[in-house]
Amino acid sequence: MEATGPDNERAGGSGAPDPSERHPAADYVGCPVTVFEALSQGRHLRPPRWGLGDVFITLGLTVVIALVASDLLEAAGASLGVIVIFGGLIGWTSLAGWPILITRLRGNGPRIDLGLRLTWHELGWGVVTGVIALVLAAVVTLISTSIFGEFDSAAGEVAREILTEDSRLTLIGFGLMLMVGAPIAEELAFRGLLFAGLMKRGVRPGLTVVITTLAFALFHFEPVRLGVLIAIGLVLGVARARSGSLGVSIVAHAVNNAPGAIFVMLGFPG
Repeated sequence: MEATGPDNERAGGSGAPDPSERHPAADYVGCPVTVFEALSQGRHLRPPRWGLGDVFITLGLTVVIALVASDLLEAAGASLGVIVIFGGLIGWTSLAGWPILITRLRGNGPRIDLGLRLTWHELGWGVVTGVIALVLAAVVTLISTSIFGEFDSAAGEVAREILTEDSRLTLIGFGLMLMVGAPIAEELAFRGLLFAGLMKRGVRPGLTVVITTLAFALFHFEPVRLGVLIAIGLVLGVARARSGSLGVSIVAHAVNNAPGAIFVMLGFPG
């Protein structure tokens, strides 16, 4: 984490260069603040040649790799906890790995192209945003429960099964995945590569937030929690759009996941 850094300037806003003087790496409204930061430092940047096609590769590979890994582990007689943890980690090699790899190969790396940085200022905003997401998710959960009855998250159901089959160490590993791994991997894919890819194609910021939110919510494959996931995704998307920094949404996501993850690690999955 960087201890210092300039205040976040909205790409394409008051702090951005004049459009007529834009560098090829910053030729779209809404590119991360890190692009302008690098240009102000005199760094040589390449026009990014990655795009929405890489998003489909990211998500498709993630699903395929996770399913294959899970099937192989199950065939080998692995416990549910081992299947969930290792299957998830292997799947994340695509969900997080492809955005990192493709921006390095066809751009300027994830820090510049995706806004993957974190200043103290952004850390604070990430925490505040995460609390807002938690509160909004709680409100939507109460409304959904009053309409559809009690329901649980897929993570909660898995945690209960792990508690009966595996060791507490496995449960702690699962909790850490929820609190640390998932926010990093999912944000790189959705508020990182997908968000930037849409902005590069000229999609308006508001619509970009909506599209990334729906993709994020649907990718969890939890129809019963769709409303909650949409609420969380909207908060994270707005945070990414306004800050120009992926670090803000990663921290916010981690803060949002933290209470549930801590309960899981303590053996109270809900």
